Amino acid sequence: MSVLLQTTEAIAAIKATLADASCQLPRIGVILGSGLGAFANTLSGETVIPYEDIPHFPRAGVEGHAGTLHIGAVGEQQVAVMSGRMHYYEGHSMARVTLPTRVLAGLGVKTVLVTNAAGGINPEFEPGDIMAITDHINLTGDNPLRGPNEDELGPRFPDMSSAYDSSIRETIRAAAKEVGISLKEGVYAGLAGPSYETPAEIRMLRTLGGDAVGMSTVAEVIVAAHAGLKVGGLSVITNLAAGLSDGPLTHDEVKETGERVREGLCKLLTEIITGIGNDC
Repeated sequence: MSVLLQTTEAIAAIKATLADASCQLPRIGVILGSGLGAFANTLSGETVIPYEDIPHFPRAGVEGHAGTLHIGAVGEQQVAVMSGRMHYYEGHSMARVTLPTRVLAGLGVKTVLVTNAAGGINPEFEPGDIMAITDHINLTGDNPLRGPNEDELGPRFPDMSSAYDSSIRETIRAAAKEVGISLKEGVYAGLAGPSYETPAEIRMLRTLGGDAVGMSTVAEVIVAAHAGLKVGGLSVITNLAAGLSDGPLTHDEVKETGERVREGLCKLLTEIITGIGNDC
């Protein structure tokens, strides 16, 4: 089945649920990363749809990813929040990993905020820092647009020179200042996973210009650009990358740091969404 048809069927199911709940369609989308799902519970008047109730959505299979779509309000802004994502390393195709991004666009979302938990490469970063993504390096070895292009979804050769929108980044900076967060900025390196990187790989990534590294986000942003969405990206630095700390890397550390920054991240996302406005 084509990506277009899968997207259409998923959107129809979501719209039917929203109609039953008398819920407005969203203009802003948020994709939450590992251990960062608390924000989904801050929406008012929300409708919650489990991924398994949406046609063609795989279940989120990694601990720290709830696997639910939340649609509700942040102030006056109607927002769709993906609490949890699917990952390429789970065995899904890139097309399936990015289906939720396609669906957000089809629901009428114009701006998407993508968050992730990441390892810090930049020596000035510490666990608990929040980094606004300025650009990314795709080292997954794949691309979600590979294969026949469906013109209804976007152009064959989408421009990626401004994948992370500068105006959204200005809004992120202003929001961070408003809530008292010392915001970092940098380049996100996306790898396939699921193994963490070796110290030699981290040295390579730093040489290439990477400031943080993770196993998500890149494919979603490529598809968002393909669909003509504005994108803002945030990485929560949950640990120092391999070779930069004394202990081994664990997913527990990722979850623990996510819990520690929960309140600040929720405030930041709320302020960003408020700043984006209805004309996003």
